[in-house]
Amino acid sequence: MTQIHIVTDSTCDLTDAEIKQHNVHMVPLSVQIDDITYTDRVNLQPDTFIELMRKAENLPKSSQPSPGSFKEVFDELGKDGSKVISIHMTGGMSGTYQSAVQAAEMSDADVTVIDSRYIAFGLAFQLREAIRLRDAGASVEEIVAGVNKVRENTRLFVVLDTLENMVKGGRIGKGKAVVSSFLNIKPIGHLDIGEVTICAKPRSYKQVVKFLIGEFEKDTKGKVVKSVAISHAGAMDTLVNPLIEQLRASVYNGEVEIAFTSPVISTHAGEGAIGFMYYAE
Repeated sequence: MTQIHIVTDSTCDLTDAEIKQHNVHMVPLSVQIDDITYTDRVNLQPDTFIELMRKAENLPKSSQPSPGSFKEVFDELGKDGSKVISIHMTGGMSGTYQSAVQAAEMSDADVTVIDSRYIAFGLAFQLREAIRLRDAGASVEEIVAGVNKVRENTRLFVVLDTLENMVKGGRIGKGKAVVSSFLNIKPIGHLDIGEVTICAKPRSYKQVVKFLIGEFEKDTKGKVVKSVAISHAGAMDTLVNPLIEQLRASVYNGEVEIAFTSPVISTHAGEGAIGFMYYAE
């Protein structure tokens, strides 16, 4: 039987233990902090990045893996005739997916590249389904169909506590950030089309939690909730714990996974941000 290998990048929220246990091959992004370049999840960990970012003179910069890095992995995995499924963070926020596509075109291996259109646990949900189906003996086509189904039933909200990093990165003007800060606005965006679109502008953590709970209840009514997860950039007390408390008080009493988000995501979202993700069918 032809073996199927799964490849991803370091922005997924699979744990190191999961990656090792399920033989997932991770191609890392890199992050430059001042004059030092780190390899994500190799010599830079999500839970220690916040402090490094806080002390940095300049906003850290992230870089996607080169097509050559992906090609090397694809060639090695496919040299015995094995097939490869490569699933990556949304192409709307990074060139990682395109690097993998270019590598697949250059490689002699049989590679299928998928744009997850999500990040963090939103990407992890799809990877876990790919792992489950692969281990059950599914074909590449069946795995792709399963991953697509998970994507269609996933929602991801991003909450920003500060717009400082967005200003430093040139993504919004300083004037808009000053007004938002003065009004204590906590922008909420959703990532349903591969890019973040602002959908609410609450003025307190309490209003943020109320909005997210309302969306969760509306989206999951009459459905089976498969996974709920929160990625955060140092927001346990301000948003993560209150959100979980309200989830418990509403309609969901299952597991809520929690992780520090990838340095690549934290760089853009800023300290105090969270990603709230769930998958239901």
